[in-house]
Amino acid sequence: MKTEASDLKYIKAKNRVEKLKKFYNHLAIYIIVNIIITGFKVSNNLDSWANFINELLSIDVLSVWTIWGLVLLIHFISLVFGQGWEERKIEELMNKELSNNHKD
Repeated sequence: MKTEASDLKYIKAKNRVEKLKKFYNHLAIYIIVNIIITGFKVSNNLDSWANFINELLSIDVLSVWTIWGLVLLIHFISLVFGQGWEERKIEELMNKELSNNHKD
């Protein structure tokens, strides 16, 4: 039973690391892609500082950062606050499976 409990802890930890890895990948892609998109949109207005700032703060540029940022925020919230439910469900299913194995 002790090895089953340690196996369960290992599976939980591995699952948590996988989810964190996916979030960090999502964050890195968000930053890289948005910098590239912003660079393309702003590169046409490099003739003066005022035009550059106006283009940088335009709705075209800010909307991409904001909308994708909200999706990233939802991903983060589900990662942090959705974990309790998921862990309880995994533990419930693992216990059910372990009890079925002991009956056989």
